[in-house]
Amino acid sequence: MHSGGVNKTDTASAAQNDTFNFNPLFGSDELKLETTPKAVTPFAGMASFFVWLGALEFQKQVAAVMPFEYRSPNAIAPEQTLMAFISAVIVGASRFAHAGWLRHDTAFHALLGVKRFPGEDAIRRFFHRFTQPHIEVFWRPLWRWMLELIEAPKAGFSLDLDSTVFSREGSQEGAAKGYNPRRPGRKSHHPILAVLAEMPFVLHAWMRSGNTGSSRGVVEFLKEALALLPKGMGIRCVRADSGFFDQKLLSFLEEIGISYIVVAKLSRQMKLKLCGIGDWVAVEGGNYEVSSLRVKLGGWDVERRFVVLRERIREDKEAVGRRLLDVPGYTYRVWVTNRTESALEIWRDYNGRATVEQRIEEMKNDLNADGFCTKKFFATEAAFLGVVLSFNLLSLYQAGVTRESGYRKPSTLRTAVFVGGAILGRKGRDVVLRFSESWGGLKKHIPLIKEALNAGNPIAPLLPKPPGEREILDALACGGCAI
Repeated sequence: MHSGGVNKTDTASAAQNDTFNFNPLFGSDELKLETTPKAVTPFAGMASFFVWLGALEFQKQVAAVMPFEYRSPNAIAPEQTLMAFISAVIVGASRFAHAGWLRHDTAFHALLGVKRFPGEDAIRRFFHRFTQPHIEVFWRPLWRWMLELIEAPKAGFSLDLDSTVFSREGSQEGAAKGYNPRRPGRKSHHPILAVLAEMPFVLHAWMRSGNTGSSRGVVEFLKEALALLPKGMGIRCVRADSGFFDQKLLSFLEEIGISYIVVAKLSRQMKLKLCGIGDWVAVEGGNYEVSSLRVKLGGWDVERRFVVLRERIREDKEAVGRRLLDVPGYTYRVWVTNRTESALEIWRDYNGRATVEQRIEEMKNDLNADGFCTKKFFATEAAFLGVVLSFNLLSLYQAGVTRESGYRKPSTLRTAVFVGGAILGRKGRDVVLRFSESWGGLKKHIPLIKEALNAGNPIAPLLPKPPGEREILDALACGGCAI
């Protein structure tokens, strides 16, 4: 009789010899369950990632800028604690408590080369040590080190600005009621990020209070971001949504000579201007039309160029954008820019910004960036930066080691490369980790390990393939303004 998979008639004897007779859900063949003293890990595929980090001397880089040290001779080194957190994030932890998954995985410890693995309390205490000065002297040099590894495109990187919402429960520092579309009225944090689109790589990130507007402090944030760039690495264009439609940001970018495309917020004045446009250029058989105009909005110092896209409303396709009551039959999207290319080129360029939202969703869904929260604000920010560091390392690893497979989001990379069973044992005096043949065996990982050992070369960005005409037209749904 099937009873929860265990044959209860053998329970007494099983307790003596550590064996259970198990009836599988499908099939009639009985299975015996036993305990093995051997160390087993489901994450043997992390080997190439650790080899790659070792080739880059990541552990030395972290230790060199660590702003504090532990005095106890029994304490686990802080750089090992950070690596334990990064490992937990990569394999799927969504809370500090989930670090316990790896604490008892001695085969995984052998891959890392550590004798002890910190528990959740030790990891939490590590982040609690961070103050704002600690964040500046630790995380910023690590970012500069990573950026030095990247081969910059000749034309420069596209820098995409965006913000997101981390919903919170309880009374954490900085958690406040603000814009929260999924959980209105709940407390949240409101981080801001700047992403190099072509890598992809998070250039800079701040944790902010939940009641902070998207554009608040964006000029200072951008100054810090640009200061991280090594010599020879430039920004070809800054792209942002309507939350960053702020004259201070536009003026700053004009002052330092960086191009921008920012979604416009439409005032009554701007709506009237749109209604008066008569010079449209049709694309895609007239279903889409583009135009441009120059407007000096109220409160602005100068006149600026606006690019407009309107889409004909059709029964067979949902149109993107907002309607103008005075111009029925169309939806509109509008951007402000200091670039001189055609309106069509500006709209095509901005559509590439859709990737920044994908990267943020990957950090939230695949690496649980919003899951590591403490009472202290700067501890929460440090943990958030630890997740962002994990994302950047995975991106660099893919560009340098698994390049032929193209960019894969963290959860896909975890499944395709990092998950794999192995047993820790000995062969004479040597410690041996035996990879499971059913998971691809060692032959699956040897090419990756060899590639990881060649990490000294500059890492070229995983540039996306140029879109075809059909893809460009389909991408129209990605960008636009609110009217």
